[in-house]
Amino acid sequence: MSPLVRRWRPAWPCPVALVLAPLRHGPGDPTFRVDAAGTTWRAVRTPAGPATLAIDPLTRGEVLARAWGDGAAWVLEALPAVLGADDDPSGFVPRHEIVGRLWRRFPHWRLGASGLVMESLVPAIIEQKVTGAEAFSGYRRLVQRFGDPASGAASELRLMLPPTPAQLLAVPSWEWLRLGIDHHRSAALLRAAQVAPALERAARRGAAELDRCLRTVRGIGVWTSAEVRSRVLGDADAVSFGDAHIAGNVGYALTGTPTDDAGMAELLAPYAPHRHRVQRLIELGGVQRPRRGPRMAPRAHLPVPT
Repeated sequence: MSPLVRRWRPAWPCPVALVLAPLRHGPGDPTFRVDAAGTTWRAVRTPAGPATLAIDPLTRGEVLARAWGDGAAWVLEALPAVLGADDDPSGFVPRHEIVGRLWRRFPHWRLGASGLVMESLVPAIIEQKVTGAEAFSGYRRLVQRFGDPASGAASELRLMLPPTPAQLLAVPSWEWLRLGIDHHRSAALLRAAQVAPALERAARRGAAELDRCLRTVRGIGVWTSAEVRSRVLGDADAVSFGDAHIAGNVGYALTGTPTDDAGMAELLAPYAPHRHRVQRLIELGGVQRPRRGPRMAPRAHLPVPT
């Protein structure tokens, strides 16, 4: 099957891999691969159908993208947005020395916008209040067990499409614990799958409406909404409140002392509407508070009898 091809020349030296990185949920994410040549491969559920997308690094000022499947035209049309073309950092003014240093270190990084709610919402729910390893493992198992093989990719990549809302709703109740996903999170996933079309429509009406609609779903709160909006809409102000690690790292980066959500809100207030941009720059720079206490350990999920 021959792919559809798009060559796009961004107005800035777009760091393709850096912009796309938040769409990868763990090193074993079956929907996302980076091959030896530096090409980023994604398996995507689009409104027009499934698609496999391959995006090469910027070469001579141009991005080459190839796509296969019923959704190929859709993902190629969305290419500039997912690579950050709609992100406008012009009003962003660093107010802390470290933020200025990180902004100079990553001057061409932009916030991408996938436009696809369920693609980011499913892993975000799975990542609620668990270790990263536990979250990434649960999402990987879910996709491998209930997703579909992607078309058009090299076979060795073993790309998989994430499950559709209908496929999520069909997962037997006992399978969730086998995947390492407890009842609280699986119930939130199922509630989200039931209203998936409404959530996708809400994203087209902007960040405030998407936030409102997401948080009407029981089990989706401030943190999950922010994680979704930053990826789906490139929301530069979507702060991930509710995560002690993020608040601690932001406080440590900006003041030398870890803080909590209230402290982070105060520190980031002068950066509105670019508060998430600061959060993400700190993450890109790898700035973390010292870890002196015990870390959260993965929990054991015992399968229920069949």
